[in-house]
Amino acid sequence: MQLILPSRLLRLALVVDAVATSAMAGLQLALPDALSRLLMLPRGLLLETGAFLVAYVLLLVVMARTQRVRSWLVKTIVIGNGLWAVGCVALLASGAVEPSALGVAYVAMQALAVVAFAGAQYLGLRQSAPAGSRAGTGWQPGA
Repeated sequence: MQLILPSRLLRLALVVDAVATSAMAGLQLALPDALSRLLMLPRGLLLETGAFLVAYVLLLVVMARTQRVRSWLVKTIVIGNGLWAVGCVALLASGAVEPSALGVAYVAMQALAVVAFAGAQYLGLRQSAPAGSRAGTGWQPGA
């Protein structure tokens, strides 16, 4: 379980993911009925994914603020984002829901966004130095 010093790109990717995800979670948790009607997606799906995303955001924030991160945790985030994208596509293709055009766009944009986050997080992981090295990331605690 290798510890890494997160690169600037990794930190930025984690923060941007957290900001975008918290906005989506907040929207889904604050307005589930209105969103359900507008997107034609099940209210329960919006609430449950919104609640999950709150926990995910907390993890991202902790990771972005931590001086050393376990590489397996970053890999898990990358894979999880990939799986979220697959899940979005599968949901639309399954016929289990019949979203409006706006609902299709909402789910499709999630898929595209998480693929972008996963790519940036993967590249950021590749740029990160092992924690035992003297390679600096330019990041200082509290900065």
